[in-house]
This record gives sequence, structure tokens and C-alpha cells, in this order.
Amino acid sequence: MMNHESMQAYGLWGLVIVNSAVFIFFALSFFKPKTRTDWRSFSAFSAFLVALFAEMYGFPLTIYLLSGWLQSRFPQVDWLSHDAGHLLEMMFGWEANPHFGPFHLLSFALIGGGFWLISKGWQELYAAQKAKTLATHGLYARMQHPQYLGFILIMTGFLFQWPTLLTLAMYPVLVYMYVRLAKREERAAEAEFGELWRQYAQKTSRFIPFWRKTTSTNG
Repeated sequence: MMNHESMQAYGLWGLVIVNSAVFIFFALSFFKPKTRTDWRSFSAFSAFLVALFAEMYGFPLTIYLLSGWLQSRFPQVDWLSHDAGHLLEMMFGWEANPHFGPFHLLSFALIGGGFWLISKGWQELYAAQKAKTLATHGLYARMQHPQYLGFILIMTGFLFQWPTLLTLAMYPVLVYMYVRLAKREERAAEAEFGELWRQYAQKTSRFIPFWRKTTSTNG
């Protein structure tokens, strides 16, 4: 059972709502979904965030389920404390404040980079749509789907910061969803722009900048 001190670290459902709303609306302000498919993918991303913050501030289900295994292998850690939710820092023996641990700092870089990709990608895509042309400049000169990559980086960052069983299970499903959406958008772009799209697709990868250029040069 959780003691009184650990319960004060959790059960903060107001923080669950506030943090979920802030991150969801922040992403929404940049992504701006239009189609039903866009809304479905964004809803899945939102569910990921809610599941994450529910364990971060509401109830630590993952630690509760793994408490026996964790306590037997890492007896020096107080797994009922809030800091113990930073599982990677705890398991790798980071003794200082986990908020300044290597995995936490890496998560900040990934989350920040993800939001930047979503924001910058939307600006460039909106400009291209307004001009009724194919987006091929800026980020789109390096990859075809910077916004989807942004969502994947954000989720990856949160997993490094606060991994949970539920978000770990949701992660590959969401990545698969974004890959499918990317392929669907590619077919639509090819139907609209034809040869212009095919030439562009030969020079850029879906998510990893210069991947096709590198692989084609080496092989």
C-alpha cells in the first residue's frame, strides 16, 4: 500500500487535466487537423498524453504493477516516491535529482525538437498550400513528413522521461499509424502533382533527412 507521503505525490488529478490540456492545445495550435484522418491521429496522440500524465500525477499504475520486481532488484530506491517515476534514471543508479538526469535531459531535447518540427512544418506546408504548390522548401527539402516525425519525437521524449506500460504499448501503434498516414498522403500528393511529386520523392525520405541520398550513394 502507498503511504500518506506517496499519496501526496500522486492523486493530483487537477495536474493531470492541466498538463494534458496544455500539451494537447499546444500541439493542436501547430498541427491544425482538417480531415477525419487527421483528427483520428491527433486523438490517438492526445490519448497517449492523457495516459502519460494520469500515471505521472494521478496513479502510478506501472510502478504499482512492477513494484515487487523493482523492489527486489533495486532495494535502495523508494519506489513510492514521485521521483521514482523516472524509471530509467532510477534503474541506472542516477543518485542526483532525476530532473537533471541524462534521460530526462534527452527527453527535453526530443520533446522540444518535436514541437519545433510540428510548428515549422505547418508554416511551410501552409505557405505551399496557399500557393497551391508542392511543399519542397525548408524542412520539406529534407524530409516528406516533418510534422509526423515531430509527433514521434515527442512521444519518444516522454518515454525517456516517464515510461509506463500503457504508453509503451501505445507507442508502436501510433508510430504505425503515422507511417500509414504518411503513405496515404504520398499517394494523394502523387495523384495531385504527378511527376513533380515523383521527382521530389526520389530525393527525400519520409522521416530521416538525406536517408535515400546516403543509401543510394553507398549502394
